[in-house]
Amino acid sequence: MFDVAVIGAGIAGLTCAQQLHQAGYNTVVVDKSRGVGGRAATRRVNGIRADHGLRYLEPNGDSLEQLIEVLRSRHILQLWYESESNIPRYVAPDGMSAIAKFLATNLNVELNRRVESITLNNDNIWHLTFEATSETLTASSVVVAIPAPQALMLLEPLGETILPATFLDSLRGVEFDPCLTAIASYSTPKNLTWKDISFPPHSDLSWISLDSSKRINSPSPVLVLHTSADFARTNLEAPDLNLIGQHLLSRAAAELMLPWIDAPDWFQVHRWRYAFPSRPLSEICLDSQLPQPLICCGDWCGGNLVESALVSGMTAASEINRYLKQIPLPGTNFLHIG
Repeated sequence: MFDVAVIGAGIAGLTCAQQLHQAGYNTVVVDKSRGVGGRAATRRVNGIRADHGLRYLEPNGDSLEQLIEVLRSRHILQLWYESESNIPRYVAPDGMSAIAKFLATNLNVELNRRVESITLNNDNIWHLTFEATSETLTASSVVVAIPAPQALMLLEPLGETILPATFLDSLRGVEFDPCLTAIASYSTPKNLTWKDISFPPHSDLSWISLDSSKRINSPSPVLVLHTSADFARTNLEAPDLNLIGQHLLSRAAAELMLPWIDAPDWFQVHRWRYAFPSRPLSEICLDSQLPQPLICCGDWCGGNLVESALVSGMTAASEINRYLKQIPLPGTNFLHIG
């Protein structure tokens, strides 16, 4: 049995797990995906890396500034460029998933493990079951570090006999904007002077990046396109994402007056159902206040940025520790992972 089971290997979940692991808790992280990171995601195709989730990091909070400093010192991050307001934007040449891989160092992470149910047995121990297997996992406490709508689907079956009504209502109140992301690769080098461009609010597109400019020695362009939330809501369930991708490339070609964008060597489209918290929770984490700790955290707690994910993860760890052993936690020193 584990002291703590963390569901979700995004930035918040990994931050929480590192705090507790470094303090000596027997901790496990489970995630349904093939890799860690959540929306700090990097796609690899034909030897090409492209960030189709988290765009870049900006130092907009104390915790994030410390993370950026540590990642730069370890040559995981480098400066991409400075925005018009002179705010530095940092990227990972190996892909933004490298940030999550750093945060996962030394952790017990089980991937391709989709949690099917959470129950509390008569011994007040949490039981997790998984899809496509009869295996179970038991833990004294649970941290749910996934988007609030997914957390609600997982926890609602427990009902108000176990979870407070206010806890479930808080989850119901969180809303997300979706996003569709297209990655397009071209074999012919182009002389582009920009690294990213934002589009007007009513465009089908919200943002495009020359993703290959994040990489070292990548002469041929790779573009990443993000849709607007309105376009994504309308087309989220489209049966053929290739048609959506071709439409986005055509729109970018027309709006940027670059016809070649419409004819990539290849392209892929990814569906982000829960991309950006549009109505986040006001609290930094969501505590069920049960004697058997169950706490939710994520970038949707206390804000909607990477800083929110870091602070929420650290706060969730503090709350778990308060219920269990009440031992010293590393705080932001956890970033000095070795």
